[in-house]
Amino acid sequence: MRKHLRTTLATAAAAALTGSLIVAGAGSAAAAPSGLRGDFNGDGYRDLAIAAPLAKVDGKTNAGYVAVVYGTSSGLDKSKRTLISQATPGIPGVPETGDTFGDRITAGDLDGDGYTDLVVGVHAEQIGSTGDSGALTVIWGSATGLTSGTDISSPLPENRHELGWDVAAGDFDGDGMTDLAAANMAGPGLNVFKGPISRTGKAAALTGIDTQDQTGINADRLVAGNVTGDGATDLVVMGQQASGDGYITRSVLYKGGATGLKASGKLAGGYAAAIGDVNKDGYGDIVTGNFMEKATDEPNGGLGGAITVTYGSATGLSTRTPVRITQDTSGVPGAAEKGDRFGWSLSAGDTNGDGYADVAVGASSEALGSKTAAGTVTVLRGSATGLTGTGSKSFSQDTDGVPGTAESHDQFGGSVHLTDSNADGRAELIAGAFAENDGAGSVWLFKAGTSGITATGSTTFGSTSLGGPSGLTYFGDRFAN
Repeated sequence: MRKHLRTTLATAAAAALTGSLIVAGAGSAAAAPSGLRGDFNGDGYRDLAIAAPLAKVDGKTNAGYVAVVYGTSSGLDKSKRTLISQATPGIPGVPETGDTFGDRITAGDLDGDGYTDLVVGVHAEQIGSTGDSGALTVIWGSATGLTSGTDISSPLPENRHELGWDVAAGDFDGDGMTDLAAANMAGPGLNVFKGPISRTGKAAALTGIDTQDQTGINADRLVAGNVTGDGATDLVVMGQQASGDGYITRSVLYKGGATGLKASGKLAGGYAAAIGDVNKDGYGDIVTGNFMEKATDEPNGGLGGAITVTYGSATGLSTRTPVRITQDTSGVPGAAEKGDRFGWSLSAGDTNGDGYADVAVGASSEALGSKTAAGTVTVLRGSATGLTGTGSKSFSQDTDGVPGTAESHDQFGGSVHLTDSNADGRAELIAGAFAENDGAGSVWLFKAGTSGITATGSTTFGSTSLGGPSGLTYFGDRFAN
């Protein structure tokens, strides 16, 4: 039986969200779109898609929506935003209780027009009375930002059970067009839709990959990136593998190439991953996070989580010994304590412009004094020797300059994202706390300078700041990767 690694939590009442969620002010692009990944309106600045999967929409609890904040020369500008749900004109579907629209999102230019598109894996969507479930909704980028959407209609796998459980975009066959990978809880567990995908919802072709049959690992979490340094995107598939009477977390690298994705080698498992070149050798390195990392002498306990760096090479996984980092690693702030969940969320990006990818690590249940599960985010620095604890910094709501106050169960660091939204060559830090204010959720924006991420000038906002609903939304639960 397939096991899910992480599931969306909670059910409760939330404020109503009705009618169209398109908000004016997305801005307009130059005559030619930038082609920059993550740039939905083609103006040369990366934009941010934020999930609010438990928001009430048209009276339906946990229906969900996605907020998009557009980048500018001054960074992300929340006055330029778009809010999208299944109640939005031009978006397929209708809001239904428990759809959790937005809890699985990715971005990529699927139709090849130079504008990045947003993909929502609506895995809980029931397909009529067929027993099938799961839809893949593409919301198309344009000079005015994200507007209309289409469900991928063909080809589709014969069996659908929570199709879109996770989604990742990349050029997996190296032909210059973006493809879409989607996890499916029925066989085959991984479906790759070949780009281009037309605005009528038709993909060029569909390939089903049974990862469990090939590797023993089910496709539960998907992370795309270029590990081998060639022209094709690679894919890390994270899941669980049977071990004795139970399961263990494992990951496998599927290398991209002219004939599509092929299983290459297994690596450390976990529940989150990021790919970035942390040692600047031209190959993407894979960072996996296991927030349940256990001590060898403490089989029923935990050390608070760990991340593992598996280095990349021209052939895939490097022969270099993977490096394990915890809060007890030299230079890393804090201490490894049971229940910290260090490694719950991960993102890679160059925060100071030195050419080395740095890694943001969320420890969403880190205690701050008597405040349990308040949460922190640690930024580890890349270097010629790889990812280490040297020069790392940690941030929380109690850090000087950070707005707000840490409280028990905020889960700050439940999501992290490193992105260069002002095109200055340095990635800023976006941190989410989905449980802030009893599940209303909030997002923090941290600026980047020559010394990396700084708390100075950081800002925060929530759903209502963008014109969205109050109450339970889990705003900031996930960002488009």
